[in-house]
Amino acid sequence: MNSTQQWQSVTWFEVDEHQAGQRIDNFLFTRLKGVPKSRIYRLIREGQVRVNKKRIKAESKLSIGDQIRVAPIRYEQKDESDAPVSDQVAKSLLNRVVYEDEGLLVVNKPSGIAVHGGSGVAYGLIEAMRAATGKKYLELIHRIDRDTSGLVMISKKRSTLKLLQDLLREHKIRKTYAALVKGQVSLDQQLIDAPLLRYELSNGERRVRVSKEGKPSKTEWRVAERFKEATLVYASPLSGRTHQIRVHGLSIGHPLVGDDKYGHQTVYSGPEARRLCLHAMRLEIPGYPVIEAPLAEDIQSVVAQLRARK
Repeated sequence: MNSTQQWQSVTWFEVDEHQAGQRIDNFLFTRLKGVPKSRIYRLIREGQVRVNKKRIKAESKLSIGDQIRVAPIRYEQKDESDAPVSDQVAKSLLNRVVYEDEGLLVVNKPSGIAVHGGSGVAYGLIEAMRAATGKKYLELIHRIDRDTSGLVMISKKRSTLKLLQDLLREHKIRKTYAALVKGQVSLDQQLIDAPLLRYELSNGERRVRVSKEGKPSKTEWRVAERFKEATLVYASPLSGRTHQIRVHGLSIGHPLVGDDKYGHQTVYSGPEARRLCLHAMRLEIPGYPVIEAPLAEDIQSVVAQLRARK
């Protein structure tokens, strides 16, 4: 049975103790296999997803015992097989685990793999880690973009998921990213304070822009190294908005190298990158040791070329 047939009738889910506390959009991403994310968001907006017979928002949190009704889903989709996670992929991801205890697992995600499956992706990091570890209960604590490499937190226990998501919501977890941006950033340190608004393109793809109608958003920038054509900065978002570092960089005239969505028209004469030059390099979590991941090798290669041109 392909995924198109699977969701052509009303679907019901009941939330158990392991799923409580999750956002409804994340819950559905995991369970509506093969359904594009844009379609899921539209279902929620149109009221075709109900929790306990009520309309909800994408960011709404679930509780134990909640009854979720999803209307029939019909959409055109190319045939795609639910490819199993290969032994090679599983082994490579296990080798990228940089921290693990009884409740938390942190993976240094490579660029190019989504954090979860859907939208034409057979599987993502979370599905691959479940297959690799053999653990049924593993849940994403947060997300990073598919093209972004670096640290991703995964919970092994419901209590850890709730604890760390609460800390994220309270802005008590400090995340630092290495970002290679176009041009020479003049200030050694700065706070970018610009509200961000999410919007959709005609094809359903989500984008973000600076807008007075947006949500308050702040990012701390610190210059690590300047080159002739670019600057390596360490960026710490003080709020957790979609594409925050990328759009804030664009807002001050320094979009990220390799970004094909925000500021790719900006002139840049340095060595080209094959992907977005953004890497989640450091996590500072209360009660945990500092967790770090070295700069991804492909970004290191671009940096080395930039140094050679100095």
